[in-house]
Amino acid sequence: MWQGRGLFVALVLIAALFALPLYLPGQGDANAQRFEVYSWWTGPGEGDGLEAMIEHFTKNNPDVDFVNAAVSGGAGSNAKAILASRLLANDPPDSYQRHAGLELQDDVRSGKVQDLTQLYQEQGWHATFPQGLLDYLTIDGGIYAVPVNIHRANLTWYSPKTLRSLGIDSPPRSWNEFLQQAPSIKAQGKTPLALGPEWTQKHLLEAVLLGELGPDQYEGLWDGRMSWRSPEVTSALNTFQMVLEFTDITSAASDWQPQLDRIIDATATYAVMGDWAYTYFAITKKLGWRQDFDVAASPGTDGVFDFLSDTFTLPTGSRHPEITKTWLIECGSTEGQNLFNPLKGSIPARTDADPTPYLDYLAWDLQEWRNPDTRIVGSLAHGVVANNAWGAEIDTALVLFLQDGDAVKFAETVATRYRETK
Repeated sequence: MWQGRGLFVALVLIAALFALPLYLPGQGDANAQRFEVYSWWTGPGEGDGLEAMIEHFTKNNPDVDFVNAAVSGGAGSNAKAILASRLLANDPPDSYQRHAGLELQDDVRSGKVQDLTQLYQEQGWHATFPQGLLDYLTIDGGIYAVPVNIHRANLTWYSPKTLRSLGIDSPPRSWNEFLQQAPSIKAQGKTPLALGPEWTQKHLLEAVLLGELGPDQYEGLWDGRMSWRSPEVTSALNTFQMVLEFTDITSAASDWQPQLDRIIDATATYAVMGDWAYTYFAITKKLGWRQDFDVAASPGTDGVFDFLSDTFTLPTGSRHPEITKTWLIECGSTEGQNLFNPLKGSIPARTDADPTPYLDYLAWDLQEWRNPDTRIVGSLAHGVVANNAWGAEIDTALVLFLQDGDAVKFAETVATRYRETK
């Protein structure tokens, strides 16, 4: 996650050096067409899911030398920095990962990606992807990316054993209830809420805003219908500050996996994190669903699905645009999504995908996503509701807010920057 424009520029300059190995010749058949796909999926689960989809793709396209140009670290920030340097140099990979929503807006308006509306029509995707997702994928009248999955951001992870040891019957259903539980948890020597680096703190802010404001007012924050200067927002930000007092922010974990390790080793009680945590608990750490770890909607968000979606693009200047379209068809297919998502810890974007491969948490998640009564909203921390310029300004303002605790100044800054970056 970006921490302001200065850091973005620095990352781009540094990333150009790390980008050099990506230009080395492919390792496959000398007669094959070298095809480069760029993502930040390198860890357990996500890397496995990508490899499963790549294996299926290359089996059906044996003349393609597939280059998996994944870059690790920083919840995608390292990969985004390197990608930015390549796009500025007009040397894009054949396809690259973005989040659905306004994260892609800059690429669209600068002509870095191609309109895929015709491909959607050819594949019948308007009928197989939900309309709400299509709305977020549509920018300036065109569709510029193909979703491979759906993630849920508004989740609280915990160990049932830890809750029992603390005499707690169930996780909090509101942030006020969390604040009631937290002093007792702290008094018994545990951190009430584990945190990781800056982007996880933004993720927590998002969860508190959604839980305190409700979905209507939360959505209004991103389209101008809800004033950041309103007393309701100030109250929500004050709640966020109170929540932070019961976290380990002063010794925050280096990334989201170490953040979750504090749930596993019982030094912390709760962690607000997206559903990629499921794969880490269940597959990487081989823990038992419901026995060793469990999950609930983050406080105040029962019946609300705060979504993000990973997508792939057809960049302008792709060396193999027809192969890219074949890759995008793989990403949007039922088979491709069902190969990828059970390993990634996400669910298919398609509404007609077979639910059989989705077990335990993922079965519940898929049911929630497809429930017509579930309210769908978009994630701030993961690129859906704020464009890159405004998102970077929010990041910078949040760093200052975490230092000075001035909720009014933070809200004023975010509101002003919204007008400036529209």
